[in-house]
Amino acid sequence: YHMKLIFTLLFTLTISIGYSQKVIPVEEAAKHEGEHVKICTKIYGTKYLETAKGSPTFLNAGAKYPNSPLTIVIWGDKRGNFKNKPEEYYNNKNVCITGKIIMFKEKPEIVVEKEEEIVVE
Repeated sequence: YHMKLIFTLLFTLTISIGYSQKVIPVEEAAKHEGEHVKICTKIYGTKYLETAKGSPTFLNAGAKYPNSPLTIVIWGDKRGNFKNKPEEYYNNKNVCITGKIIMFKEKPEIVVEKEEEIVVE
């Protein structure tokens, strides 16, 4: 029984470590839809659409909008999880983003819900 428990714990730990360590270049974000990745890049401009549905904040990762290879999205109901205004704090900074890539209108994005998922380098 103990061996089975130890094996399960080790297996789970190995999976979760491997899971969070996949680092990819921002330019390849679109090729990794549905994957949980880490991307380190610069934020080239931001936009907080306070009056839009869901009050999203957009961070353009890797290049200026509309040519950014990745968009980071922070929904209005998650802004309280950030000490600083994301559209000001992350603008023009080098960051590492961890999260799952989803496609929206054929463009890759990562929805970030807490500060730990986007770290300034």
